[in-house]
Amino acid sequence: MSLPPLRASEHLHEVRYEIRGALARRAEQLEREGHEIVKLNIGNPGAFGFRMPESMRVAMVANLHQADPYTHQKGIFQAREAVVMQQQNRGVMDVTAEDVFIGNGVSELIMLAMRALLNPGDEVLVPSPDYPLWTASAVIHGAKAVHYPCRPERGFVPDPAEVERLVTGRTRAVVMINPNNPTGAVYPTEVVEAFAQIAARHRLVLCADEIYDEMLYDDAAFVPAAAIAAGVQAAGAPAALCLTFGGLSKVYRACGLRVGWLVFSGERQHARDYIDAVELLASLRLCSNVPGQYAVQTALGGHQSIFDLTKPGGRLHATRAAVLAAVSRSRWLSVVPPRGAMYAFVRVHTERLPSGDFDDQRFALDLLERRHVLVAPGSSFNVPYRDHFRVTLLPDPKQMEDVFGRIESLLDEYAMR
Repeated sequence: MSLPPLRASEHLHEVRYEIRGALARRAEQLEREGHEIVKLNIGNPGAFGFRMPESMRVAMVANLHQADPYTHQKGIFQAREAVVMQQQNRGVMDVTAEDVFIGNGVSELIMLAMRALLNPGDEVLVPSPDYPLWTASAVIHGAKAVHYPCRPERGFVPDPAEVERLVTGRTRAVVMINPNNPTGAVYPTEVVEAFAQIAARHRLVLCADEIYDEMLYDDAAFVPAAAIAAGVQAAGAPAALCLTFGGLSKVYRACGLRVGWLVFSGERQHARDYIDAVELLASLRLCSNVPGQYAVQTALGGHQSIFDLTKPGGRLHATRAAVLAAVSRSRWLSVVPPRGAMYAFVRVHTERLPSGDFDDQRFALDLLERRHVLVAPGSSFNVPYRDHFRVTLLPDPKQMEDVFGRIESLLDEYAMR
């Protein structure tokens, strides 16, 4: 007797995560067949030889003897207090360890924060392009992700006026990813301030995804949303409730530790029920990874080694330069130079191809099958156009030059069709 199909939950029907989707599964198949694949689809520093600072390893080893039990659902005090110190150094003076949650990476904390906030039919303003977990975190809970445009001609920096026009009576939160994944945009002070004002005027939760906060190039300057939001008063209204998300995965090259943090700041008295709900959800999963929490205090104090990687002469800076040089030589490509994070969001000038028939998903599959390079198609990041792709800046410059040579040769083949 055959069984009826076992269908997945309807909540997942609009959830996409192509970064680890069908293309990544095909890459695994090709690897099993003996092919070497250059995986540029995901920001995974350890896979390209980056290491977390040794002092973080020492801190974890020194505390392994007390890492066996569950911790408090919000995390160990030392880690939360270190996050408080970081926030205070950035001008956010109204937070204590009670306002900090440690989670299994920022991904888990985004899901907890949205699950505690959203009801079916609610709306969340999310950038386009976005990191697709933000869209997923809305729709998986029955809400709607309303995408505000971050246009290439503006350097992928959003226009706050366009954002505010999308606010409705169902809007509950506005998301800002700064420095941005996938584009590398870094928002100027006036844009961050405008977002804080919008959140305050419309009583929205301001969600600031700042996981790449110190990964900056050239003269780019990071502006923490919480510091701006704390000083914003909209027509006498209290400052917005601000949720700041950060972690060890990117700046500290420690993805596998799965350690992130969520900080509540700004006006909180009216949000006690919501914050208690986040704590309830944190309690249901008992606690986050304990050994990794002991690396937080060490990570946030002392020398910040990421600056050695992003300044001229550093590896990330050099690979970024290699991407910009390769694109400038290309007949087919252009890119808005990333000012932060670890990605480049590259455009294919489809109008230069004879047929003009170009699809980013098909291109990514061809690149994987025929050139053994895995990239993330631009449409994976919830944009209405299909002429971009994202690469990570983690390979060394020589390997990146080779990758863009393969991309160019494939586009040359397209031109000869």
